[in-house]
Amino acid sequence: MCKFIQTTEDLNSLCERLARHPFVTVDTEFIREKTYWPRVCLIQIASVDEACCVDPLAQGIDLTALFELMRNKDVVKVFHAARQDIEIFYHLDGCTPYPVFDTQLAAMVCGFGESVSYQNLVQKMLGIELDKSMRFTDWSRRPLTEKQIVYALADVTHLRDIYKKMRDLLTETGRTHWVDDDTAFLVNPATYENDSSAVWKRLKINSNKPVYLAMCQALAAYREDEAKRLDRPRKHIMRDEILLEIAANMPSDAEEMAKMRGLPQGFANGRMGREILKIIADVKSRDPSTYPAVPKPYELPRSARSVSKMLRLLLMIKSAECDVAEKLIASPDELDMLAGEKNPDLDVLKGWRYEVFGKDALKLKAGKIAMRYSPERHRIDLTEL
Repeated sequence: MCKFIQTTEDLNSLCERLARHPFVTVDTEFIREKTYWPRVCLIQIASVDEACCVDPLAQGIDLTALFELMRNKDVVKVFHAARQDIEIFYHLDGCTPYPVFDTQLAAMVCGFGESVSYQNLVQKMLGIELDKSMRFTDWSRRPLTEKQIVYALADVTHLRDIYKKMRDLLTETGRTHWVDDDTAFLVNPATYENDSSAVWKRLKINSNKPVYLAMCQALAAYREDEAKRLDRPRKHIMRDEILLEIAANMPSDAEEMAKMRGLPQGFANGRMGREILKIIADVKSRDPSTYPAVPKPYELPRSARSVSKMLRLLLMIKSAECDVAEKLIASPDELDMLAGEKNPDLDVLKGWRYEVFGKDALKLKAGKIAMRYSPERHRIDLTEL
């Protein structure tokens, strides 16, 4: 019978044992279809000696010991595709786990492709085909069967072997610091702090009028705050199309709002309707100079277009040389900015990306290296000028 932790006493004992190990593997099962915040339903955790499922829904269980383990700087927490798992711990505990190792991130810098799935990584590195028959299980239902627990534990047991192989591979290739550089973003609490005033930028805006943009910003921020407060999905507070319709029409009273299509009956005269009318009035009364502007995409100067094309070719060469996905090194927008701006502040000019690509990209831009096709070798060579 697999271990299924449902009491504080058992959890405290487990975490005490796990804290003696240099690393633990961690995964979570959660649902968020009916909530704003992810509702964690199961936490899988393993050391080299044991693997357990922790039931966060068990009555009276105190997860303090688990949170302390997540913050223990002497124990590496290994995840695959860590961002959502870290977000869960940050929401529950107010802190991000540290230190962290993300096998998906490590796989990308080791040549396994972009955003490789756990299932594919297990197959490629361990030669094991995972059972994915319970991918759509409702993990909030109790009791869980032994089959479900065994299935869930596979997400952390194989991860132990992947981590050890990946760690050795990074050491052999000298790329450990590549992963460390990119992991800093994952463990930064700011990554998981959702700024309500900025969420309007995700909307499909269909006008650039400043007052319309200001309405979208204010209404989206209101919806976001309401969703957080009530712990309900944004669309359950107000659908995007309704929000945009209100922003475009800017009704001045409940009667005008009630005539709009798509609004539930009684919405205009209810609490939310009154609050939205106040928001509309507040935006209209603001100084227009405070209205937001749509961020314009970078426009590459015509004179720099040939440079951008050469940088794209150079990126293909460097990507093939180091066996790392092009997108992980530099985005198309970054290449355009690198080509068109004098001193751009870009990630591709920092850390390992600078060593792999940025250094030669600057030389190419400055006319200090040339690219020449070698018919004998069927490849493009770089030549210092």
